[in-house]
Amino acid sequence: MEQQQRQNMLLLGLALFLVLVVMAIQYESLLNPIIILLSVPFAAIGVAMGVYWLNLPLSMPIWLGTIMLVGIVVNNAILLVNYIELERLKTANLTEAIIAAVRLRLRPILMTTLSTVMGMLPLAIGFGEGSEMLQPLAIAVVWGLSFSMLVSLMLVPLVYHLFHAIKDRNNPKVIIG
Repeated sequence: MEQQQRQNMLLLGLALFLVLVVMAIQYESLLNPIIILLSVPFAAIGVAMGVYWLNLPLSMPIWLGTIMLVGIVVNNAILLVNYIELERLKTANLTEAIIAAVRLRLRPILMTTLSTVMGMLPLAIGFGEGSEMLQPLAIAVVWGLSFSMLVSLMLVPLVYHLFHAIKDRNNPKVIIG
């Protein structure tokens, strides 16, 4: 059991590392990938709350749900950061770019999150034959995604503003002409 848990932690760490590497290559920087990955611990907090409150043992389906959850949470954060970057190309003001991007991407993030949560809810509740085996996976996804969505919609723009304001202050752009 302990060996399996170590293996699961290794798989989760490997998944996070691979996501970081792919995003670092895509963004050609580590700043935005780190901002994006800061939303992942909040998904883990949501999973931990669901497991604790429902008194579930840590099992393989919970670990699989958590690994799956990493991809969904990172996707939502990528959507947000990508649109903030696009808005920054349009406007020089960092705060205006963040507000415009959050306003524009709020509905798609809510729609994807709520559709995933609602799709997993019958399995999390335990409807249907054989649902006992996958119920912990669904509980991990529902709790983790719900909690991380609430926090990430505020945390990602806030951390983006903080990190990029420091970066812009240290590296001011020189405008010629």
